[in-house]
Order: sequence, then C-alpha cells, then structure tokens
Amino acid sequence: MPTSALTAIPVLSDRDLATITRLVYVKSGITLHSGKRALVTARLQKLLKRSGYGTFKEYIRHLQDDKSGSELTAMLDAIATNHTAFFREPQHFEFLAKVVLPPLRAREETTPILGWSAACSSGEEPYTIAITACELFGGDPGRPLRLLASDLSTKALTRAAAGVYKAERVEGLPRHLVLKYFEKGADLPAGTVRIAERIRRVVEFRQLNLLDAPPPGRPLDFIFCRNVLIYFDRPVQQGVVQRLEERLAPGGYLFTSHSESLNGLNHSLTWVAPAVYRRELS
Repeated sequence: MPTSALTAIPVLSDRDLATITRLVYVKSGITLHSGKRALVTARLQKLLKRSGYGTFKEYIRHLQDDKSGSELTAMLDAIATNHTAFFREPQHFEFLAKVVLPPLRAREETTPILGWSAACSSGEEPYTIAITACELFGGDPGRPLRLLASDLSTKALTRAAAGVYKAERVEGLPRHLVLKYFEKGADLPAGTVRIAERIRRVVEFRQLNLLDAPPPGRPLDFIFCRNVLIYFDRPVQQGVVQRLEERLAPGGYLFTSHSESLNGLNHSLTWVAPAVYRRELS
C-alpha cells in the first residue's frame, strides 16, 4: 500500500518558512532565525496532521484564511518555547523579599500590592512570587498581594491555572517549602503535585500579547518580564519595555532575565541590581 501524503514527512520550503516566520513576527514579535527550520518543521507536523493537510503550503493557506484566529493561536502555542522552573534565577526572589515587598506591606491594608508576571509560561514564576510573599508575610498572601500572570500561549496558561506539576519539578526545592505549598491527592495523576489553593487564588491568569497595550488599572508595584525579550528584535524590545515602564508605579520595579539587557533601549528606568530596574519616584 503506497504511503499517503498525510503519512509522508512534509517538506518546509524556503518560501513556507519565510511566510511562517513573518506570521509569527507580526502576531507575537518573536523572531525566528533561519536556523530554526528543523524546530519549526518538528513542532508544526502534528498540527498539519491534525488539520488534515499534507503540505506546509496547504496549512499556511488554512492559517491565513482562518478568521477566528484559533489556528494561528495553536500555531504560536506550538512554536513558543515555554521553559521555566520554580525559583528560577533565585536572586530575584531574594531581592523581592528583602527590598521590594517590605515597604509595600507597610502601606494601608486597603491598598493591595499589585504585580504582573508577563510571559508566565506554565505558572512556576507567579507561584514562586506568591510563595515568596507568603513566606515573608505569613499565613495567606491573598489579602496584601494580587498577581496578574499572562502569556500568549493558551496551552501554557491552561497548565498554569491547574497548578499541577510533575513531582520531579519540585525535587530541588527546600523540603519545608514543598510540604507547605504543594499537595498530593487522590484526584491527581500519579507522580504529580498541586500548588496549594491559598497560593493559586492569589494569581489571575490571562492571555495577553506583549505587542498589545498592557491591561489597564492601578499602576503596578513590580513586573517580572524574564526570558522573553531575547526572542525579540530591537524595535519590538523597545516597544515592550516602553509599555511595561508606563504600567509601573513610581518607585516600581521591573525584573528582566540575567541573559537580557536594556542597554541601547530608550527608557527612564534605573539599574538597581543585576537584571532589576526601578522607575524613579516622580
């Protein structure tokens, strides 16, 4: 029996790659370099098969004709890299606990601390922020702290909102933190743990595109936007940083990754620690 077009490995032509690269850039700001051909081919093959298309040309036409945007979202989900971990770059959480949160906690109790974990992936970062606050404040961090956690990937956000992780993801954490903030249960798959409910309710997950205007509301006390600027070119980086700065309250902090730099970008933020910047008081 001859191999059908749907079982053959599709070939990603230069033209197809250029079209996909342009779509990804326009919709997400992510720059796919020419060396990403194998990655794009591997990650999109399942989508081609699921949609019933035997060639990338057919699939791209389908993407461009889909007015709902659901196929484009699925494509961006497949392309996006969602590598993260609990307490990744731990110096940031030490800075948060020692420098950022204490003076904020001293404000009136009717004024909650507002933070944003932009590009939160599968949720480890915002949950780490909430755990850090809980360790500092004691008890339930929900009263003084409200966190928005956003990502472009709906698939990552679904995992994040569930708060369920493989047990191996927490093996490197201090045992007392695992016992306090992670739970096992008969309703969970074997070999998994779930973030405690008092931590989960601190975080609101929402799909947001960093190319768009940030969510409105009261100025934010801090923003974590880490390990995402590296995927953008300079013009996109400039726009993202400008929008983040505008959402910070005077005296608010922006956390980036240690692999990222704001050098060469126009902003009014002051460097205060490795990969930590502060908006000056008015």
